[in-house]
Amino acid sequence: MAPQKKYRTGKEINLRKLALELVIKIMEESVFCDKALHQALESHILEKRDRSFLTRLTEGTVERCIEADYIINCFSKIRTEKMKPVIRNILRVSVYQIFYMDHVPDSAVCNEAVKLTAGYGLHHLKGFVNGVLRNIIRNRDAIPYPDRKDFLPYASVRYSMPEWIVKRFSEEYGKETAEEIFQYFLKTDRPLSVRCMQSRFSIERLRESLTGQGAHVGNGRLLPYALEVSGYASLKELSAFQQGMFQVQDESSMLVAEIADIHPGDIILDVCAAPGGKTFHAADILGESGTVISADLTKDKVKLLQENRKRLSCSNVEIVLQDARLLRKEWIQKADVVIADLPCSGLGVIGKKCDIKYQTKQEDIAALAKLQREILSVASQYVKPGGRMVFSTCTIAREENEENAEWITENLPFRSVPIQDRLPAVFRGSTGKDGYLQILPNQAGTDGFFLSCFERLALPPSHKALQNGD
Repeated sequence: MAPQKKYRTGKEINLRKLALELVIKIMEESVFCDKALHQALESHILEKRDRSFLTRLTEGTVERCIEADYIINCFSKIRTEKMKPVIRNILRVSVYQIFYMDHVPDSAVCNEAVKLTAGYGLHHLKGFVNGVLRNIIRNRDAIPYPDRKDFLPYASVRYSMPEWIVKRFSEEYGKETAEEIFQYFLKTDRPLSVRCMQSRFSIERLRESLTGQGAHVGNGRLLPYALEVSGYASLKELSAFQQGMFQVQDESSMLVAEIADIHPGDIILDVCAAPGGKTFHAADILGESGTVISADLTKDKVKLLQENRKRLSCSNVEIVLQDARLLRKEWIQKADVVIADLPCSGLGVIGKKCDIKYQTKQEDIAALAKLQREILSVASQYVKPGGRMVFSTCTIAREENEENAEWITENLPFRSVPIQDRLPAVFRGSTGKDGYLQILPNQAGTDGFFLSCFERLALPPSHKALQNGD
């Protein structure tokens, strides 16, 4: 019998101090939010309520950071960018609690902020921190937010979105749609999307297992083998997770395997595979037939793929350490389907990865689009004549999506394949007939996602990109 875990409580661990430490790592040291939180939750075995508090306070503070800085600057003679990093983040964590955590008394927020300030040896700044926070509390219902008529600063502050993203989204999709997207990103009650491993388990059995451990389970929004799960303490403690009954995967991502037209016995190559959602979806469709070659760039990503392969019992998955930009000659024209879910700016998943909007810069988009073309030039060579290549990203930037889909047909020996018949009803009648689909985050309760499908033709002399590696 396994030893029972000894849970620690908020009385034993100062959760606000831990949240502050995480916010400093994320906002000052550019550590990824999900990585920082995962390490903290692995190091401190907390009760469900304390895990939820820590997660919400950390993610919420990061998510609302631009708004928090605006509010602080309204009541502080020193602007946040001029403050000591510890002080500005103590104030950020405190402002989030004041405005977005109603069950936390304002007095407790102030007292804890002063204690944290003293704990960092900044005794001379206790009065400053206390004064700013009490001023904010007194004026909380009279914050002079920017007027909506001036949409750029208004949306940036109200939705804590960098101005360059506000400008890009409002110009491309209109102010109304842009605002709907920003509102969706800030939803806090988003359940976890999971995909049932149908080759081994029924959706009913998965649902029973999850509900039997107290999780709340709802149907997926788009696909019959997807579920939405919430109300659990720890994913790894769910027996359904341990038994490999499901894989965490957004439904928009599940559409990649839907449009790939996978058949029994196929060889599938996933060139940028980690953490493996699409790899193991393809393996699940193949059952005990065929092979999925799952490749990624780093040892850490390969290790993650190996862990998921073991948990999901996918014996038909071969995992390889491989730089997708480098041609592997033994793979040339080997694959029936190549899955190219490529590195991107991630602007479609800001709702799940709140730090992306700070980590990604406008100038990154052109560089990422170029990197995608480099990978596509190589990955396309692995497709058999008549085989398919699915190109996808989790962003909503045209340069990385539609423009690169056009680049494929103009520079590589491929034609677009209509996909509308393989799409959920909500997306039919859009651009599926042209072989691609851009999903906006506010459309169907999924991530923002782009997917496209192409069929390999015979290589005519005019296609120079393959020979030159352009």
